[in-house]
Amino acid sequence: MLRSSAWPASARSVDTARIEESARIAGGPGRRGATPADRLAFARSVAATAPLLSAGTAGGSFAALAAVAAADVALARTVEPHLDALGILAQAGVDAPEGSTWGVFAAEGPGLRLTATSGGSGGSFALDGTKPWCSLASSLSNALVTAHVGDDRQLFAVDLRQDGVTVHDEAWAARGMPDVPSGPVDFAGVHATPVGAPGWYLTRPGFAWGGIGVAACWWGGAVGLARVLRSLVVSRPESELLQAALGATVADLADAEDALADAAARIDGPGTDSGATAAPISDDDWSLLAQVVRSRVRRAVDAVRERVVRTIGPAPLTSDPAVAARVADLELYVLQDHGERDLARTGRIVVERGGVAW
Repeated sequence: MLRSSAWPASARSVDTARIEESARIAGGPGRRGATPADRLAFARSVAATAPLLSAGTAGGSFAALAAVAAADVALARTVEPHLDALGILAQAGVDAPEGSTWGVFAAEGPGLRLTATSGGSGGSFALDGTKPWCSLASSLSNALVTAHVGDDRQLFAVDLRQDGVTVHDEAWAARGMPDVPSGPVDFAGVHATPVGAPGWYLTRPGFAWGGIGVAACWWGGAVGLARVLRSLVVSRPESELLQAALGATVADLADAEDALADAAARIDGPGTDSGATAAPISDDDWSLLAQVVRSRVRRAVDAVRERVVRTIGPAPLTSDPAVAARVADLELYVLQDHGERDLARTGRIVVERGGVAW
């Protein structure tokens, strides 16, 4: 699956073919036969073998996520936050309970606010308010949740099975990832344990690295969709138009892979093959790198999805559950990138801090 020469050694140590095959079995054919519990069990099994995201393991982490998405996009949407949460806990020096399953609820929404109030003893806090976009909250045992503490935001570990947690799966009406509900969650006096100091979660380099990990899932999902086009081209070798569509798709996916591989090499740092020649990145520049990588991957994935759908026609989208699910899932997943708003953020960073050679 990995073709770019920019991947660091940690990526080449990952058996992507084995991960894909395991993910394909866990996801079920076209999402049929797999429950959220099945997918979370797979997430735990991946966490037991795949490297958690850190300096020195980024290539392996991104490769593993991409391999899962190449088999099943919705499954990757389940695995990625679980691995992200475990990596965050490890960075903070906090152990995850045995057998726990995790999400990361850090989104903000207009008119919604989650506040944390100190309990005054033992460092405990109580959470009150509503958090939007809480994926699989009704199936997870735990989550890392950001909440407002005065003027800052702080990260907290929460047991989602306690009283005071109300999940609104009924608000999820999406056609993409219908069985990965990401509705809001109400918190009423819910006990929470701080993870890191105020501001730590959003300012550490790992926050930007995790955003690149999501882009690795987008790329892997597009690779799986491109294989549908490749199969069609193989079955109709006389069609130069199909060959041209496949060629453009190969170029798009290569561009996205190079962006991810270069980022992984930079995170892994000197002494990890290609990372030895990558320019060093300061803590302030990780957000710029992550934003540019995500935008590059999103642009390529959108182009691949639109081209493949246009080329294969309606039949697979109406008769093949796996293809129909992948297209819908991928279209929704990439909307975690905010398009023009994220490009504007990149522009602001460059104007305020520099960061590009030209």
